[in-house]
Amino acid sequence: MGFCYPGKGKSGDKPPRKECAPQWQQQLFELMPNIELIILIGMYAQNYYLKDKVKRTLTETVDNYPGYLPKYFVMPHPSPRNRFCLTKNPWFETNVILELQKRVHIILK
Repeated sequence: MGFCYPGKGKSGDKPPRKECAPQWQQQLFELMPNIELIILIGMYAQNYYLKDKVKRTLTETVDNYPGYLPKYFVMPHPSPRNRFCLTKNPWFETNVILELQKRVHIILK
């Protein structure tokens, strides 16, 4: 979201700087007009792009991934802090990961 590492915070990384996404992301998307799927990784990306369509928690948002298709695919950030959540929700690997693999395979064909 911010194109740079924002530094370490008290309980993980600091959030991305707010001025970066509006300044750079649209310009990058304009240079890539054939994007078929945008993968929103983590809460910051999901809040920025989905706005009021995000669910109460990141887990609920990811569980409702079909509602954001075909443009967006939501994923949790692959940080060690999310591992507990992923093991607690086996549907993530059996539903979400398989669907993402399928969509990427179709796009790459």
